[in-house]
Amino acid sequence: MHALVEQLRGTLLPAVVTPMSADGVVAFDALAAYASAIAAGPIGGVAVWAHTGRGLYLSEADRGKVLATWRAATTAPLVAGVGVPRSTGVVGLREAEDATVAMAVAAAGFGADAVMVYPLAAYAELADGSAAAVRLHQRVAAESGLPLVGFYLHGEAGGYPYPPSLIKELLSLPEMLGVKTATLDRAVECQDAIWAGRSTGKLLITGEDRMYGPSMMWGADTALVGIAAAQVELSAAVLRAWTTGDSSGFLLASERLDRFAAATFYAPIEGYVQRMLWAAVWEGLIPEEAAHDPYGPALPAADRDLVIHCLQGL
Repeated sequence: MHALVEQLRGTLLPAVVTPMSADGVVAFDALAAYASAIAAGPIGGVAVWAHTGRGLYLSEADRGKVLATWRAATTAPLVAGVGVPRSTGVVGLREAEDATVAMAVAAAGFGADAVMVYPLAAYAELADGSAAAVRLHQRVAAESGLPLVGFYLHGEAGGYPYPPSLIKELLSLPEMLGVKTATLDRAVECQDAIWAGRSTGKLLITGEDRMYGPSMMWGADTALVGIAAAQVELSAAVLRAWTTGDSSGFLLASERLDRFAAATFYAPIEGYVQRMLWAAVWEGLIPEEAAHDPYGPALPAADRDLVIHCLQGL
């Protein structure tokens, strides 16, 4: 466990997209080329089945093929997002927990090195929600045999806030590698979550696409972000400058990254997946016909123009 923590600390794990057709068919040839290009970049691992890759929407067979494609492309650690697949029709809390565990077991079978556990929003309605969250993480670890990343996910993406006390309790579990924050724009909650993890020896992982540089100044030491699904070097440069103490380089790199984030992560926030796919097309990572997000909102042409204009000016 300690070896994987230290292997990942200070590195970038892109939360990668899944190339698809307009009707949701995964373009595996395009995925293989994309995976090869991302794997050649300055990364420490890859986050598959995450929100950016629409992992909860994929069939189990497609999830297996997606993970196998990444496993063929890189020997770096693969962290698989696990939660409640949208196709299961799960309605009850117990069913949701069972589905999360089953997805983690499947991830282990497909060759993942760790899993990132989607929070169950229903826990927010329970008097003992934090205790239930801890039990879920323990069960996922026990049944999958894999180490875990906790996931503080903002409500717009279906998560719920992890109070600092829960962050501390999760990070006290031997199965935990660290906790990722993805609070979107909640600076105070992000600070509190990161600070709660200090002195634990575990990874403090930023998933803050719109507060990327600031989250490092608050204590984040590793990055797992959707904004690195394209333009990987932009995200890597900020982390590299911070970890090496290059203050002026950090400010310059953060300013560039923030401009890109402003062009991709804004309301409707679920549109960020499509915007990142457009960025990947511009970069030559994915062909036009495989750059569709059938699960996100319809976006105006102006959104794509903004992405391209931003990239041309970086």
